[in-house]
Amino acid sequence: MTSPLQRKLKISGPTAITANRLADGVVVWLTASGRWSERLADAAVRDTGEGVQALLAVAHGDENTAVGAYPAPVRRTADGRIAPANLRERIRVEGPTVALPTAIALPGAA
Repeated sequence: MTSPLQRKLKISGPTAITANRLADGVVVWLTASGRWSERLADAAVRDTGEGVQALLAVAHGDENTAVGAYPAPVRRTADGRIAPANLRERIRVEGPTVALPTAIALPGAA
């Protein structure tokens, strides 16, 4: 049986590697220099399965810093920026899709 990590990736466009920082769970993106950034704009983007596999190998070699690395689809905007290509990644970059309360009044609190 083949491990999911050993299967050939089916990449159908620009892809970046994302994970969660081990220290605090913050979403991070793998850069071309092999470091992690909180900014999607800093992410290394690859368009082939081989390129993404190479980035994943770097990410999986650094699980003391970030965990749960996986390929995330991204798109290039008209002005050349990188943007999330699906709802899951949009939420990871921008936050929830609904407004959250800014303050919760506790019973008995003044």
